[in-house]
Amino acid sequence: MSDKIKRHITKPVAPLKLAYLEGSAYLAKAVNEILLKERRALAAEYPELAACPDYQVDSYLLDCTATRYGTGEGRVRINETVRGTDLYVFCDITNYSPTFKVCGRENHMSPDNHFQDLKRIISAANGRAHRIKVIMPFLYEGRQHKKTGRESLDCALGLKELVDMGVSEIITFDAHDPRVMNAIPLCSFDNYMPTYQFMKALITSVPDLKTDKEHFMVVSPDEGAMDRGLYFSNLLGVDMGTFYKRRDYSKVVNGRNPIVAHEFLGDSVEGKDVVVIDDMISSGGSMLDVCKQLKEKGCRRVFICATFGLFTNGMADFDKYYEQGLLDKVICTNLTYLPEEILAKPYFETANMFNYLTSIINAVNHDLASNIHSTPTMINSLLEERESVRSLLERK
Repeated sequence: MSDKIKRHITKPVAPLKLAYLEGSAYLAKAVNEILLKERRALAAEYPELAACPDYQVDSYLLDCTATRYGTGEGRVRINETVRGTDLYVFCDITNYSPTFKVCGRENHMSPDNHFQDLKRIISAANGRAHRIKVIMPFLYEGRQHKKTGRESLDCALGLKELVDMGVSEIITFDAHDPRVMNAIPLCSFDNYMPTYQFMKALITSVPDLKTDKEHFMVVSPDEGAMDRGLYFSNLLGVDMGTFYKRRDYSKVVNGRNPIVAHEFLGDSVEGKDVVVIDDMISSGGSMLDVCKQLKEKGCRRVFICATFGLFTNGMADFDKYYEQGLLDKVICTNLTYLPEEILAKPYFETANMFNYLTSIINAVNHDLASNIHSTPTMINSLLEERESVRSLLERK
């Protein structure tokens, strides 16, 4: 630990507890394992931390269970006290793998089911926790963040409901539109980005990648992702291009106006490696069309970086594009559920977020600034380290 961090170490606000149900078990258990190791090391270095109640325990995981009635109605029970704790509740609303029975028929968990279970955990805590913080990587109804005509405003309503139940902070990643935080102006809303983890996964999986302006370019797949693309390109000092979606507003298909074409705005991509960056891959249709057009424009390789890999229509089209050479890599974080069949794909890489998420929780529990590590500094160090290794190998 650096001297800078040492000078700012503080005691935790309250004993830490991590609450989760089946859909978020992979997240909570990974964070718990890292926390156990890190806190053992901190306690050995700082005696005042070792003296804090419940700072070193066998597990930070809260014992809680969920059951269902035959009708599908749910119930959550907390089997230990949470009085005076800093309670962090995990919720992955995209995990469809858990199932439950309704009148004998098997149903997969939906985002609505997960959100209701999240509220049940908060309700079961009975307001006894010192603070309740929700870790929801994929923001519930994040795509329904603004009203257009007579329609629902689901994300804002969901956030307000959590705050009304006593939640003091929402921790999320790469929100579709972070301005939805305006719905809860007096509640802490932290929106973190996986830019460094994308870059690390990219250069690790593509050793010959050159990230200079002559060989590399960042592309936004649509207007909504331009901020992400601009940030990435400015960090690396490379050019950026963008596509915009031309839609047929005379029709509505699956709840939205169908895309007629993707039009490209930007410098030539010929001979360059291109990274297409967005917040999510849903069905993947528009992203694959962008890859095809970039290849037709003469780019060397296409890499997709998306925070959330949902793949709602499966992987068949991605397999086809990879086999045809229209797609080279797909990189997604492990913040949401990823089936084994996706992880086994030869073109798929995971941007590991578990350490970053753990550092956020640890920092917030200690009331430290959670941005101890600067993304630009970390990316520059990563690139400098790789160039040093490359230069050393070339000399040999």
